[in-house]
Amino acid sequence: MLSFNLGPLAIPMDLALLYAAFFIAWLSGWLIGRKRGNNPEAALFNMLLIGALVARAAFVLQYFEQYSSNLWQIIDIRDGGFLLLPGVIAAVLAGIYKAWRQAPLRVPLAIGVCIGLIAWGISFSVLNALQSSQKLPDLAVRDIAGEPVLLQDLLGKPLVINLWATWCPPCRREMPVLAAAQAANPDIRFVFVNQGEGQLLVEKFLAQQQLSLDNNLLDSGGRLGQAVGSLSLPTTLFYSADGMLKNNHLGELSQASLKHALRHISTDNQHINLEE
Repeated sequence: MLSFNLGPLAIPMDLALLYAAFFIAWLSGWLIGRKRGNNPEAALFNMLLIGALVARAAFVLQYFEQYSSNLWQIIDIRDGGFLLLPGVIAAVLAGIYKAWRQAPLRVPLAIGVCIGLIAWGISFSVLNALQSSQKLPDLAVRDIAGEPVLLQDLLGKPLVINLWATWCPPCRREMPVLAAAQAANPDIRFVFVNQGEGQLLVEKFLAQQQLSLDNNLLDSGGRLGQAVGSLSLPTTLFYSADGMLKNNHLGELSQASLKHALRHISTDNQHINLEE
């Protein structure tokens, strides 16, 4: 399961677990602080904000080359570009500083943070173990000519599968990034699996956008999205050469977030290019 569906809203599971862990931390801190007359709510929100800002800044610094051509993308967090470890360290340090400055908050804040981190760590580890054990579904889709294509036949090299649709704005925005990466990385197989649309509509869209894509496939029933546990578009799946799921990304990819994700499936001596 890659996403949590709340009505029409699809939330990535790792983000949903983070929200849940923060709620647990807030509730724990509030219950302890209520007895002492000290609510750590503001401190917890400050920790979350500082952690998110540092996680984003660290990601931008690591992939600044990809952002340098369009600096406005730095503040466009829709690409999901955050580095977890720097963000967690910054949030914990912010909490320590707050507790040092305000002694009455120390106990409820410490208890809330510890319980939240434990809940998040356990749930994230379980999710990571479940997702990393997923294999490429044994399904058949069709190519543009209508001929059946077995997904298992696409293995043999690292594999990137993008689930998309022509009506999906973030799918349309990220398509040139993926097309350029496909052309520049022949050692990685990029596959575009349209969800729920027909041949004529897809061909018309590609012609209008002047996109030349290899491995453009049709999944008229949306079975692949259901099989991997994501009803959100776009969804991009990153598989090793033997078909094990190594990473996934729900939402729009930028050059930076694509390069970061490709590191999970590239070999040690493989150079990742994002431009032809």
